[in-house]
Amino acid sequence: MTELKCLKILQTIGTYYQQNTMGNGQWENIEGSEGMLEQLTLAIDPISGDYTRLTRFKAGADTKAFGAKSHDYPEEIYIISGRLYDMAFDQWLEAGHYASRPPGEVHGPFICELECLVLEVSFPSQSACDSAGV
Repeated sequence: MTELKCLKILQTIGTYYQQNTMGNGQWENIEGSEGMLEQLTLAIDPISGDYTRLTRFKAGADTKAFGAKSHDYPEEIYIISGRLYDMAFDQWLEAGHYASRPPGEVHGPFICELECLVLEVSFPSQSACDSAGV
C-alpha cells in the first residue's frame, strides 16, 4: 500500500492565457530589478505555497545584485524563449532548455542579452514535508 506523503493542489489564477496578451497589468515588476525582471503568477496553492509562474528577463537584465540563489525546496524551469546565462553553471540556457533543481542547488546570477521568458514550477511544500518527516 502506498502512503500519501503530501497532497498538492494548485489554485488556478486564470484558466487560459496567451503569451502575447498577458501584458494587461497582471505582470509584476520584481523588486530591486529596476524594471528589468517581471513575473506573472499563473497558479498558486494558498495552503502549500506551491506555484507556477512566468519570469520575464528584459534585454540587458543582470541579476548580479541579487547574487546566486538556492531554495530549500525543488523547482523546475523551462526556457520558453530567448537566452539566459547562468553564472553558477557557466552555461547559456536557450529556448527548450529544462532544469530540475533539487533543494539547495545554487543557480544564478543571470545575464540576459535578449529578452527571455522562463516558466518556473516551485514546490515549497516539499521542503515542509521533508522537514516534518511526513
